[in-house]
Amino acid sequence: MPQLTETRELLVQALVDLAADPDASCRALGLGATQFDEVERNAKLWVSPTRPALLRYTGVLFDALDAASFTKPQRDKAYRRLGIGSALFGAVRAADPVPAYRLSGGSKLPGFGTLAALWRPELSDAIVTEANGDLVVDLRSGVYQQLGPVPGSVTATVLTEQPDGTRKVVSHFNKHHKGLLARALVLTRAEPTDLEGVARVASKAGLRVEVESPTELIVLT
Repeated sequence: MPQLTETRELLVQALVDLAADPDASCRALGLGATQFDEVERNAKLWVSPTRPALLRYTGVLFDALDAASFTKPQRDKAYRRLGIGSALFGAVRAADPVPAYRLSGGSKLPGFGTLAALWRPELSDAIVTEANGDLVVDLRSGVYQQLGPVPGSVTATVLTEQPDGTRKVVSHFNKHHKGLLARALVLTRAEPTDLEGVARVASKAGLRVEVESPTELIVLT
């Protein structure tokens, strides 16, 4: 997404400059006193080694996606089809080279407004252009969706059923089941073009789903 290059470079340089003051970095990035290694990573952003985004990012969602288990054809499909939201880079393709860094979607860097205000004018259009008319299934968390909302995309809301019958979002299960849905979309031979198609793929993968609206899939845990 070359149209994002200018903002990416602006943010990379801002993180490198901020890293010269470890205490200020920790305050801005919400880091504890034992996390200075994260600041050191940011200091080396221009020269640090990279990995494909699919393998760089970690966490509950990526554990459930389990990209390490993909066969080569599955991995190639993931590289073609998956994108990953990023506070630093806006959004990246799964195959894009990404260095180690620390910046979250809710961070506020000195001299900048919110990251949403910085990214929103260009990120939405960049994602739509990159999709080139294909369906976008947006599994980003709320703060990352706000960086660049995608009109007409399918979203997924993961709800955990409580003993009293109510439903609510539970962070761990939300991320885990979004990872399972992303994995299902990589492994399927189907080419869903709408919400109903995504729901069928999810159901065949063993997920319990409901269609809430023309663009929202409910995943139940």
